[in-house]
Amino acid sequence: MTILKSYYLFAGLALALASCGSTQNMVTTPAENIDKMPMKVGKIAENDLKRWSHLDLGKDTIPGMSVDKAYTQLLKGKKGTKVIVGVVDSGIDIDHEDLKPAIWTNPKEIAGNGKDDDNNGYIDDIHGWNFLGDAEHENMEYVRILKKGDDGSETYRRAKAEHEKDMQEAMQGKQQVDFILAGDKAIADHLKKKNYTLDDVKKIETTDPALMQYKGMMMQILAQTSKEEFDKEIEEFKDYVYGQINYHLNLQFDGRKVVGDNPDNLNDKKYGNNNVIGPEKKGAKHGTHVAGIIAQTRNNNKGGDGVASNNVYIMAVRAVPDGDEYDKDIALGIRYAVDNGAKVINGSFGKYYSVHRDWVHDAIKYAASKDVLVIFAAGNESYDLDTMNKYPTDSYDGQPEISNNVLIIGATAPSYGSEMVAGFSNYGKNSVDIFAPGEKIYATTPSNTYQYLQGTSMASPNVAGVAALIRSYYPSLTAAQVKQIIMESGTTLTQKITVGEAKEVKPFNEVSKSGKIVNAYNALLMAGKMAKK
Repeated sequence: MTILKSYYLFAGLALALASCGSTQNMVTTPAENIDKMPMKVGKIAENDLKRWSHLDLGKDTIPGMSVDKAYTQLLKGKKGTKVIVGVVDSGIDIDHEDLKPAIWTNPKEIAGNGKDDDNNGYIDDIHGWNFLGDAEHENMEYVRILKKGDDGSETYRRAKAEHEKDMQEAMQGKQQVDFILAGDKAIADHLKKKNYTLDDVKKIETTDPALMQYKGMMMQILAQTSKEEFDKEIEEFKDYVYGQINYHLNLQFDGRKVVGDNPDNLNDKKYGNNNVIGPEKKGAKHGTHVAGIIAQTRNNNKGGDGVASNNVYIMAVRAVPDGDEYDKDIALGIRYAVDNGAKVINGSFGKYYSVHRDWVHDAIKYAASKDVLVIFAAGNESYDLDTMNKYPTDSYDGQPEISNNVLIIGATAPSYGSEMVAGFSNYGKNSVDIFAPGEKIYATTPSNTYQYLQGTSMASPNVAGVAALIRSYYPSLTAAQVKQIIMESGTTLTQKITVGEAKEVKPFNEVSKSGKIVNAYNALLMAGKMAKK
């Protein structure tokens, strides 16, 4: 699974926490003239930030997807049909208070009888299937390649070089996090309290050189963020760094052993279980957040609002571990969702090596043959995907697309202007189809909690929600037509933006095929016209 590496790699001891507690800028200009008017900046209210992806550029001066506008002006009083959305991810907390009404239940399966009632090969698959079983952590794909031995290929040499670089970065990260944690503990022990403040640290008087160094470090950190936010961020930083060392990059770690199958044999299908949450709820954080973006209950004064909550059932397909996913699990997961009635599939994952990419390609083609739209996140490494392959997608090495049912989604931020494309988002004039909100997205997390997360992982389900709305109210439209509608009906902007690690300046309409941001209101208008033809 692609992670926001740049989000966790702190610069020096100052913790790169600029996004925490900071205020995004926004523009106050008419949508039709947005590229021609000078920007006016201001604060986004917390209530707006929590649901900014639903707002409208013209009305709210925030570059969302005009979801609220669609509900109030186009969908009010109308009744759609329920659409099943397959969420292929890390697991979903199906017991979450804000997701329960939208969780798919297999009508052909009898819960708890230990039988495969619908003869689909999966026993008691009541809410979906867990292709990972009790597995949680995994190697990166290039580490698995290294473990198979040197075959003399360029792929092996590239994997070896990347492993050496990433291990060096991980060990540097370990030194950082260990030092920061030691400093936090030293300050807490000196003050005799863990939840200290910046003023508390400033008042420390000491001649101890180590404590003086820790004091300076924590003053710098707490000048940028609160202690509560620091505690959360440093814990995530530690989990990331130690996850890299212990699991993702560890040549001795075997995450697949507990699953018990042969990941290089696609015909070895009898594995996994029906626990779609996974062995631990916290491991389902990513998938629960993705599901919430699509389906968390609207207007219930809890958390955020789902794009298509009243119109969808979420089918949980657990196939994405902490680490890189296996092509086999993704291929079988897509096929499972298709065979069990999904009309939209969201895949918020990805990697840059693939051993069996043909298996996933065949699954995508199978989805196309069954009229299922598949939506993938573009990835979070600030790469130009026109210059490299990211897996999975529908076109590699600049070749023609393998099917007409796939959308690749980049991420935008909640501010119009030069930083409108999220700094982490991959892009590509020929490789990314369209952009959607993906930075600071508020949605469900396990155990009835809610949180802001960011990534193209969040942009993709925003688009999946719009696709589900279209398929709900206009079920006669095909997957290919829904893709066309989403790409052609988006908001076109020519504002110059920065992309990539080098902050290259490009017009917004030159970083994706469509040159647009997804617009639910426009999409539903276009869908209505197309459905009448």
